[in-house]
Amino acid sequence: MNPDWRARYDLAVEAAEKAAQIAQGYFPEGDPADFAARVEWKLDRSPVTAGDRAAEAFLRNRIINAFPRDGFLGEEYGEKPGDSGFRWVVDPIDGTRNFMRGMALWGTLVGVEHRGEAIAGAAVMPSLGHTWRALRGDGAFRDGRRLRVSDTASLDDAVLACSSLSGFFKAGREAQFLELARRTQRQRAFGHFYGFVLVADGAIDVMVEHGLHVWDVAAVAPIIEEAGGRFTDWDGRATIHRTDVVASNGRLHDETLRILNAV
Repeated sequence: MNPDWRARYDLAVEAAEKAAQIAQGYFPEGDPADFAARVEWKLDRSPVTAGDRAAEAFLRNRIINAFPRDGFLGEEYGEKPGDSGFRWVVDPIDGTRNFMRGMALWGTLVGVEHRGEAIAGAAVMPSLGHTWRALRGDGAFRDGRRLRVSDTASLDDAVLACSSLSGFFKAGREAQFLELARRTQRQRAFGHFYGFVLVADGAIDVMVEHGLHVWDVAAVAPIIEEAGGRFTDWDGRATIHRTDVVASNGRLHDETLRILNAV
């Protein structure tokens, strides 16, 4: 295994777990409405909390001190260019809307790119005490258990996930999504990262999303792929740099794309 990849993977896991605990310290206790009143709203109408900022500040300092030549992109504090060929992409709290309302379905994401390829990722969910992680060529794991996607071969037997319907309305694909939902056995809406890691776990068969950013997916794409799944945009291209995403066990991928792109 490439030692430069391994060193960054090990740090990604360590730093994500520590940052998640920092964010957990800001998780609202008591009336979520009181906490929500202190939330700030960015220009794109997405929320940010003190927990987002504290966790990302930790990640930025820890990672840049360890690898000063690497690039770094965080949702809250922007991008630092690098010249090593590596870039870190982090989301300190993926699921801030859940977090601010006192719902525990959120996680801290740390992804690593090498020359534009997502090679490693860690996703930490403090409420369950789980860490999902993967390094390209080394497999995917939840804590110490090796992950494998489901072997579901028919949409009729599949569980479909998304984070919400709003992205499909914005994309003008609500009819296609509803057809996909009609074709599947069950539908669930968990939030971005949790649905994705459940694909790697084999609990969800297909996850479809629209309106994402690279920090939403840089960590989870290698986890899904190392678990044997596929991660593409709606055109079927393997990329983390599009707002439209399909993650699946692989066996259902092409049929999902066909339905999403039906005119």
